[in-house]
Amino acid sequence: MTNFKRSIPNFSEIAAFIAEEAMPPSDSFAAAFASNFDGVQIGRDEMQISTEMPDPVEAQHAVELIVTTVFDVLRDTRLESAAERIAWGIVHSFHRVAGQWQSQADKATRDVQDLLRSADPSEIFSVRLEEAQDSLILLDEGADALACMRDHAADVYHGETRRPWSAPKATMVSSKRTAAVIDGMAYLAARRQRRVAEHHPDGPLVVFSGGQCWADYRPIWKALDEMKRTRPTMLLLTTAQGKGGDAIAEAWAAKTKTPVVRLGIDTARWGKRAGFVRNGQIARLQPVDAVVAEGTGVQSQLVRVLRSVGIQPVLLSLYGGLEDWAR
Repeated sequence: MTNFKRSIPNFSEIAAFIAEEAMPPSDSFAAAFASNFDGVQIGRDEMQISTEMPDPVEAQHAVELIVTTVFDVLRDTRLESAAERIAWGIVHSFHRVAGQWQSQADKATRDVQDLLRSADPSEIFSVRLEEAQDSLILLDEGADALACMRDHAADVYHGETRRPWSAPKATMVSSKRTAAVIDGMAYLAARRQRRVAEHHPDGPLVVFSGGQCWADYRPIWKALDEMKRTRPTMLLLTTAQGKGGDAIAEAWAAKTKTPVVRLGIDTARWGKRAGFVRNGQIARLQPVDAVVAEGTGVQSQLVRVLRSVGIQPVLLSLYGGLEDWAR
């Protein structure tokens, strides 16, 4: 019997091979990897080549391969405990590069704005403006695609670890473009509006805060499931602690695809008062409901602040007596 082997010389072909009989790309990949340009030229003179956006199916499967391979190779070995840290770093690499591209897009936005402020009717100006707008759109498209890959890598990480991936600093958003944008001033205005929508998505805001001593996810998930049942478009605001109740709530949000707003404390500015200042900021955001799990005096004070603005939060206790700890 003759054995036939298929040669797969590089990683992109591995992804393409896996994708051959796979489903079409997810809506997010199809949108993020769509482009307003065909055959973008890179390089100069005779060294120019025509390039396209990566195939969304191959990109989606490549991301899965990158993250899951780490777990598969190290599973059931003495290095298994290192897999989660390595995979976290892989997702973080996508996150950092997406952020760098977004920063370049922000600079390109300012370049277009400067040109528009100094507009003149010359042909040279028109060419410069068109080039600047094209550069901005290309950077936006690249940042969208990289952020989409980051989001998918985070989903795979969550599937492997049962814990949500979260960036150590900054906001993690993706625009997931679904339509082409327009040129000139109208394009810049549309981009500003889109950015606002990313950072302030529509939906009722539900607050969660919990102490770091929480390990049992069941009462927290049950309470949040009830919130989601009555407010399916809710946003979840957490108090951004890396473990305990907040981490459990963010794991629920990752599982249910609920957007999360992480509002931490500014100890550098407010010192020991930082938690209480943050509680006041939460109230000013006008949440519609809250779940507060027993913790420290910060959680107790948050309950009082929320009640002062007409919200009766759902209270969870570690040891029973649901109301006692928050009086």
